[in-house]
Order: sequence, then C-alpha cells, then structure tokens
Amino acid sequence: MAKPKVAFFDFACCEGCQLQVANMGEMLLDVLGAIDVVEFREVMSEIGPDKIDVAIVEGSITDHHAVERIKKIRERASILIAYGACACIGGVNGMKNNFKLDDIRKEVYGKDYKYFDSVETRAVHQVVKVDYKVNGCPVYIPEFVKVLKAALAGLPYEVPDYSVCVECKLNENVCMYDRGLTCLGPVTKAGCNSWCINNNNICYGCRGMVSNPNENGAKDVIAKYNIPMDLVVNKMNMYNKCREIDQREQPKKKH
Repeated sequence: MAKPKVAFFDFACCEGCQLQVANMGEMLLDVLGAIDVVEFREVMSEIGPDKIDVAIVEGSITDHHAVERIKKIRERASILIAYGACACIGGVNGMKNNFKLDDIRKEVYGKDYKYFDSVETRAVHQVVKVDYKVNGCPVYIPEFVKVLKAALAGLPYEVPDYSVCVECKLNENVCMYDRGLTCLGPVTKAGCNSWCINNNNICYGCRGMVSNPNENGAKDVIAKYNIPMDLVVNKMNMYNKCREIDQREQPKKKH
C-alpha cells in the first residue's frame, strides 16, 4: 500500500517549525515510516507531484504572490495542516497590521518601496480552508505528531480551548505572577503542556487566545499585581493581532 504523499511549505516565517520537524531525532524515523515526504525545502531539493495527500504549511500570508501560491497549494492537497503561530494565527508578522502598509514598506524598503508588494498579514485559514492546526512558536512536537496521526487516519483533532494555566498547575509550576512576571497563560490555548513555563519562561500567547477567556479573573490578577493594562495589551498584540481579522469578518447577526 502506497504511503500518503506529504509536502511541507513555508511562507513568511523564521522556518523554526520546520526545523523542529527536521530535528525530531528518533521520532522522525517513525514519522517517515508512515509517510512519503515528496517536498520539503528545508531538507530536500525535489519538487512534489501536482496532487498530494497532505500539505503542511508554515508561515503567514503577507503579499499577493503568497495569496496565489497558497491557493494553488490548497488545490493540490487533499488535506491542509497549518502549523506554527504564523500559519495558525498570523504570529509576529501580524504586528505589521498595526501600521499603514505604505509606512511599513517605506520603513523596510526605503525610497524604492513601491516596487515591493505587501498586503495585510493573514493567517492561512483567513485565505484558504484549513483542515488541521498545530499551534505554537515553535510547534510542540508531541502535538504535531498527534495532529499528523489524526490527519492520516481521517480523525478530528480539536485544539484544547482551555488555558495554559490548567496544564501549568498539573505540572506543579510556580505561577509566573507570583514570581513578579507577566504571563499570558490565563488567556492562551493549552496543548503545549505549558512548555515555556516548564523551562522558566513566561507564556507569550503564541497558541492564540481561548475563545471564552475568564476576563474577570484576568482583571483580578492584573489588579492584584498592579500590572499596567498597556503592557498586557502589547504582549497579546505580539502574536494575536490577526485575531481582529476573524472578528471583523464574522457574519453579522441578524436582528
């Protein structure tokens, strides 16, 4: 029986999520035993066939060429997996949306900025249909393997919609707020096993916001530790600016 043809693609990103996959170690052998990698610019020069079973896409969509390219990839693939914060929620590239496009182009390209194309940064699902998501910056490999298995088996995978704090408490970590640090764990989707906090770092919100955050609880924490609201907003803005596009494009409720 032929193995599923899987291809990796990248758009605007640091390619760190692809490196996570390339550096999986012994687990990579198990993954390669189940799939046929036909395209992966990080590790091979071959170009895959016109039709593939699974496209795994890193990076956000930031110019017209990328819009057309992701549409062609979507046409080639039976299943599309967005992986990494840039692909799933726009990531740090979304901060571009805080400014006028021409101002950004001038800042980056100087007087010849008009020769360089740019559009509002979007996550992959904001341009084409996405079947599965692997959140994080970079991706958490155990979750990536879990999602890939679900995709290959045709089973659903739901990103946990409760906060990182749940996993953090299960891992018996000391709360970052008690250590004098501002952490976005209370409003960020779980699924990473509180990876950053386990390694003495704060949560930066790279997995996206939970759909129904405990706003009153968050306000109580902010007030208890006398944290400036501007600081919290700026931290959330680092990864989650493209969330505003989803909110803006939601169908308006009929009265």
